[in-house]
Amino acid sequence: MVETVLLVGIVASIFVGFNIGGSSTGIAWGPAVGAGLLSKASAAGLMTFFVFLGGWTVGRNVMDTLSGDIITIEITLAAGVAVLFFIGLGILIANVFGVPVPTSMTTVGAIAGLGLATGTLDFETIGWIISWWIVTPILALWIGAFVGRYIYPELNRRFEISATEGALLTVDRTGSIPSIGLGPNTTGQEFVGTIVVLVIGCYMAFSAGASNVPNAVAPLVSSGALGADSAIIIATVAIGLGGFTIARRTMESVGSELSDIPLLAALVVMITASTITTLLSAAGIPISLVMASVMTIVGLGWGRATRPVTARDAVRGQVDAEMSMGALKAEPEAPVTRIGEEEPEEVLNAGDLFNPRAIMKYVSMWIIGPSMSTILAYGFFVAVPFVG
Repeated sequence: MVETVLLVGIVASIFVGFNIGGSSTGIAWGPAVGAGLLSKASAAGLMTFFVFLGGWTVGRNVMDTLSGDIITIEITLAAGVAVLFFIGLGILIANVFGVPVPTSMTTVGAIAGLGLATGTLDFETIGWIISWWIVTPILALWIGAFVGRYIYPELNRRFEISATEGALLTVDRTGSIPSIGLGPNTTGQEFVGTIVVLVIGCYMAFSAGASNVPNAVAPLVSSGALGADSAIIIATVAIGLGGFTIARRTMESVGSELSDIPLLAALVVMITASTITTLLSAAGIPISLVMASVMTIVGLGWGRATRPVTARDAVRGQVDAEMSMGALKAEPEAPVTRIGEEEPEEVLNAGDLFNPRAIMKYVSMWIIGPSMSTILAYGFFVAVPFVG
């Protein structure tokens, strides 16, 4: 009987990991795929490898929090299977709409539902976790806003990262030893910039593994039915499957629907979100890479758009200057104005930075997904107490 329940639990874990792969792969590689730097299949392959590294190292700290700190009792095998089901359901609903859901929040919500139903919820721990859920989007927003307002225009002028037509590299097979060279239209700056973006994408995948691998298997590890090493491998395989399949739609959503931003801006977003997520995961805090990424995008655009307004005038509400939400897409040749000065015409006509409707859809799913997993888990364990 135990073997059967464990098998069901592993299937549920794979289901969760599969949906996590569909969500987190889009956040990690959506900007690079949207910019045409690599194919969706290549992105999924890199995602799988670095997710494993993140889960095997930093992810163990998050595993300890999810499996033993949120509630004061061990999660039984049967309860763990039920928790995994509610986690997967919340993530699946978001993936159906093509929106990356904060899986860490959904996981904590399902475990908290079990704790509320059984009277074993550690309110001090859950309060500490939720406080970081509040701090994280604010921190990401203001880092993005600071960079966008004070640093990004000069970065854009000095370090343009653009993709030209044709292959990035070519292989010359005329000699006895094949040699690799730059593509026909590839510049040295484009090549270096592309490599940097890919490296940061791998870093982001590592962060996703650190925060998300435990989400797929922590309930089973808590029950003692599955060892941490085996659980990490199972979660990695499942996340990889999701990356190669359902993540295609999410990558399109992140790469084009939320924000039409250049590679340099994507690089800023990836570095900021990955660093926040990795540091908090190392501290054992289940945190959302999705939330950090999206809020950095919003902050970056808002900061760049408010350059024509001085901080003093903005606080006083004395805003007469025209602001462009498309300023991130201004050409590097556009002059960099001082804070408070009106932007040149080529900046003001750069287009729209982000789609407000898309942002509202993301935020609403951040609330709906975790809330649904908590409510459903609570209702289930109250109705069927012997499972918990």
